Amino acid sequence: MEAHVDDSHAIEVEDLRKVYGDVKVLNGIDLTVERGSMVALLGPNGAGKTTLVRILTTLIPATSGTARVHGHDVARQADDVRRSIGLVNQFMALDYVHTGRENLVMLGRLQRLGTAGARGRADELLERFELTEAADRPVSTYSGGMRRRLDLAISLITAPPVLFLDEPTVGLDPRSRLGMWDAIKSLVASGSTVFLTTQYLEEADQLADRVAVLDQGRIIAQGTPEELKARVGSERMEIAFPTPEDFSAARGFVGEERVGWNADEMKASIAVDDVAYLVGKLGEIERSGARMGSLALVKPSLDDVFMELTENAKGRAERASERAGQK
Repeated sequence: MEAHVDDSHAIEVEDLRKVYGDVKVLNGIDLTVERGSMVALLGPNGAGKTTLVRILTTLIPATSGTARVHGHDVARQADDVRRSIGLVNQFMALDYVHTGRENLVMLGRLQRLGTAGARGRADELLERFELTEAADRPVSTYSGGMRRRLDLAISLITAPPVLFLDEPTVGLDPRSRLGMWDAIKSLVASGSTVFLTTQYLEEADQLADRVAVLDQGRIIAQGTPEELKARVGSERMEIAFPTPEDFSAARGFVGEERVGWNADEMKASIAVDDVAYLVGKLGEIERSGARMGSLALVKPSLDDVFMELTENAKGRAERASERAGQK
């Protein structure tokens, strides 16, 4: 009997697992992605992000569980899935000898668009990704950012409804990364569904409608960026000290309770949800004799979320391992 398919979901994953020998790379993934939205998958190196993308794009099979992309089962309807997706992975699949236009036309013809159709589509994509002026130059002369934009254009040659971007901006300079962000935003605005993996937390914060955090083969949290940041706590007052001596004097006098101390940056941070407590701590710093260089009100970031969630997951895993060793 065919399982119920929710037409509002572009991607549906249920209890997905991937095991290599004794290593559980994916250990029961449950995830849905709404059509026309963008989800960012965050996780440390080795968390299983690329493995999940490779399963969803039919490059490798899952050990168990189910996954559907654009309504098609990735195991039983692989050809239908492939016709529905585009993929930009960490390693660009470009022919550096040929021009950007030739790369696009060749891929268009391989996708059976016909010569005229492939040329027309190539022209559209070259203009869309601001590559028209470089269209007839060999790809070997392109900058890293230009090559990434061409790689993205190639993935869109058949206008797929679902696009997978596996760390698409890795290695790019800040200007090129911003250019890719604009290109990705335009895809979502045009109705595409985008599944992004990234190690750049700011990237997820800027681009994604929802964020899922993957660690040790499991989704340990998901929600909008604002929802996840709310889990960390309220805004904080950040105090910067001009010298290491000032930092040490303040830390030694005030202590550690409910105050975050960053020796590398010579900063302290205090939650602002309890105004009386905040004022009291600022008074203690003043009485310590330490000079304060600046005060700034900062909101929780996805960096804070990521560190807290992954540290908590690491602690749970270590405690579970200890319990198992005691049995």
